[in-house]
Amino acid sequence: MKTLIAILFAHFIRKKNQNWINNPIKYQKNTLSKLISKSIKTEFGKDHGFDKINSYEVFKQNVPARDYEGLKKYIDKMVNGEKNILWPGKPLYFAKTSGTTSGAKFIPITQGSIKTHIRSARDALLNYFLKSKNYKAISGKHMFLQGSPELTKKNGVFIGRLSGISAHYVPKLFLQNRMPSWKTNCIEDWEEKVEKIIQETVGEKMTIIAGIPSWVQMYFEKIVQIRKAKINKVFPELSLYVYGGVSYEPYKTMFERLFGKKIDTLATFPASEGFFGYQDEFTDKDPELLLLLNNDIFYEFIKTEDFLNGKEKRVSLESVELDVNYLLIISTSAGLWAYNIGDTVKFTSLNPYRIIVTGRIKQFLSAFGEHVIAEEVEKALSQTLNNSDVVVKEFTVAPQINPKEGLPHHEWYLDFETPPENIKAFSIELDRQLRKLNIYYDDLVSGGIIKPLIIKRTKQDGFKSYMRSVGKLGGLNKVPRLSNDRTIVDQLTLY
Repeated sequence: MKTLIAILFAHFIRKKNQNWINNPIKYQKNTLSKLISKSIKTEFGKDHGFDKINSYEVFKQNVPARDYEGLKKYIDKMVNGEKNILWPGKPLYFAKTSGTTSGAKFIPITQGSIKTHIRSARDALLNYFLKSKNYKAISGKHMFLQGSPELTKKNGVFIGRLSGISAHYVPKLFLQNRMPSWKTNCIEDWEEKVEKIIQETVGEKMTIIAGIPSWVQMYFEKIVQIRKAKINKVFPELSLYVYGGVSYEPYKTMFERLFGKKIDTLATFPASEGFFGYQDEFTDKDPELLLLLNNDIFYEFIKTEDFLNGKEKRVSLESVELDVNYLLIISTSAGLWAYNIGDTVKFTSLNPYRIIVTGRIKQFLSAFGEHVIAEEVEKALSQTLNNSDVVVKEFTVAPQINPKEGLPHHEWYLDFETPPENIKAFSIELDRQLRKLNIYYDDLVSGGIIKPLIIKRTKQDGFKSYMRSVGKLGGLNKVPRLSNDRTIVDQLTLY
């Protein structure tokens, strides 16, 4: 019965979503108009002349693009309990994250915006069931590796991690079959939590698992170690892995080895600031994400190249181009206005609008003017691993500007599960693949400005040790793929 209800509901949702898929520009214009009209009397609305905004061009003139630091004075007032600042009333939650120059970020989440998060996650799963016909997965156990759902409260507003907040809103369709238990989910220490999760889940009929790849990998590795068996033997019904926030490609080989078979994957694009997309087609191609235009989010875009050169020309959805790297700018029903979330995307389709996530604007490598982005290093490694037995567990890339001898270069720090027999040949091929993907890097190597990349092997589980040392082991925390300085890799060398 449960499966039948899910199928019927999925058909209903698909038909409903076609309205905004078929009329994207209309929905975006209506979204902007609705967001502005609701916020005219807020402090931000008064400061930025919302009562005079009657077009997108006027909106751009009145509201500059800002990152968290640019909105911080308003958010601080909200954290202190003031009302009607960025959005009418008070937010329902603050999603607490790290990563700014001033310490923790407090991202506002309203009653309306949390509903879009939950609806999008639900729709992603329902669409998968329809496309895959994998209806058996509905009736099994569903495992969500996430942060603690325990929340604190300050000035009448709950504070926690997004994944923990979302745990309070699991759709009824999936609530009964959810794992782990609430008590276990509240354990803060990640390694203790994983041990307890293993105790609760092994032996259960698990069909779906969701979580950040690196942490799901850690969970699987421990199970394989304990049970001396591949995951498909421990969980024979497991058929779908749902992930978001990072590319799955670098982990693919390792996962397939742990699984003992290929299973379906579903890519999503959630963040504390909003749920932006999910994979709506399932082919042999790299997953593309349907940009969600029904989530009370107005999207703008700045060409990454322009942004890095100090130009911030914003365009709306109707002006975007295929295969151009854009910085994502959003305005939302949580009161984030022309907000730079730091993620970069490329459009792979304009009908419907589909994207791939290419990285973070602050996570790029351009110590020598090469502008290498996460998408390029991930693709270069993936191409190098093709048709080989080499397995990489984790990696990051940094510049070596002042080597003890020879020319400057890129250093790749890799944690191998199965290392290459010939590390020199492997590094040559990796360099060749990166040069194919980035002409600026190719010019620098060809011109003798820098030498080809060098691979550094980390100690086993060195990345795990590093993440533990900085208090970011588990949850939604991810190892940056690359950086323009050596802060991370210099700490990695300690392990």
